[in-house]
Amino acid sequence: MSPEYPEPLSIEQDHPARQLDAETLRRIIDHVVTAEEASLAHLSLVLTDHDTVGRLNRSYLDHDYDTDVLSFSLHEGPAPAASSDDEVEGEVYVDLDTAAERHDEFDTSFEREAYRYVVHGLLHLIGYDDAQPSGQSTMREKEDRYLDAVLSTPSS
Repeated sequence: MSPEYPEPLSIEQDHPARQLDAETLRRIIDHVVTAEEASLAHLSLVLTDHDTVGRLNRSYLDHDYDTDVLSFSLHEGPAPAASSDDEVEGEVYVDLDTAAERHDEFDTSFEREAYRYVVHGLLHLIGYDDAQPSGQSTMREKEDRYLDAVLSTPSS
């Protein structure tokens, strides 16, 4: 049984110089959760820097390399399968430094690249895996579709 959380979504802007629009983040997360027919028990989204993401990657995953986003499920037991109706309960850490460094490489804005990392991390918590090329292309297609849907629609 999941613990009780005061809010289903918490957003921590933990980067010393960069931030993302909280309302846009909420819209993106809500869209992904709804489109994936999931529900949000609790998501802690932390927007941070190279040092924090690198330290977490080494400490918890024993990976000694840079990454753009980390997802940690707070579910007990095996990770949910993609498209299951399990509640999303976890933490996503987004490296805003990586988005700032790499967005030009992908011919996009810093914000869109960072929002992509948010969607990517959330898809992992929902159960998607990108260890194989087929999973990578599935996740990339979903990221594009969800970002296009939310970022091309004005907020209400």
